[in-house]
Amino acid sequence: MGNFLAGKVVAVTGAGRGIGRAVALAAAAEGARVVVNDYGVAMDGASPTSEIAEGSSRRDPRGGGEAVAVADDISTMAGGQRVVDVAVSSFGRIDGVVCVAGILRERMLFNMSEEEWDPVVATHLKGTFTVFRAASAVMRQQRGGTLIGFTSGNHQGSVSQANYSAAKGGIISLVRSAALGLNKYGVTANAVAPVARTRMSANVPVELAEIGSPEDVAALVVYLLSERAREEGITGQVYTVAGPKIGVGAASGGEGGVCLRRLDG
Repeated sequence: MGNFLAGKVVAVTGAGRGIGRAVALAAAAEGARVVVNDYGVAMDGASPTSEIAEGSSRRDPRGGGEAVAVADDISTMAGGQRVVDVAVSSFGRIDGVVCVAGILRERMLFNMSEEEWDPVVATHLKGTFTVFRAASAVMRQQRGGTLIGFTSGNHQGSVSQANYSAAKGGIISLVRSAALGLNKYGVTANAVAPVARTRMSANVPVELAEIGSPEDVAALVVYLLSERAREEGITGQVYTVAGPKIGVGAASGGEGGVCLRRLDG
């Protein structure tokens, strides 16, 4: 076990599978105590089960910190609040939240129904907001913490994913707003756009030239959760991870004294 995140308490949504699970395991392996959240749904958001979160919280093949499971739906305010409340009640604080949870309901825009739009936006965008909102209130009092949202290159547009693209674009704006507004409290906020093999990427209709694993993404997330990243003032950034390659999107800043930095190397 490493100690890169020793003493930290981290909550990860969508932590039962794929990238979320890789992040939770990597954080635990680096000494963090982890709140594992997963509503346990199918890829379209149906058939919730608590077994996914509970199973992930019990498995850490590399060894690591303590973990507790929360199976609540983070698309609700109560669900997002509970993730943070469990972290504080179990471990006394919350140092980082990583919002990975997401679903897909694909349809061409002219055929998309409200029932296909609302749950996708609620899970991705509102689900990031509910956890950020609850966590930022605690982090403000602690004078420190890290918020990480998950976006996608598809925020620039996707043929049959207007709902998903809109939500992912909203997450970038939410992250940058959080970076600007919370900087004076010592709280950072960044977004990650992964290119990795997951059950969602399996449905991409074109072959991706460069694609990595969930573990590649988890390595960057662990860094962003660390004190080293906070000391470097890394906030308001959007990172793309494709295997061993990391790219950073253009960022503008300056409001409220926010220093937006690039990750070198």
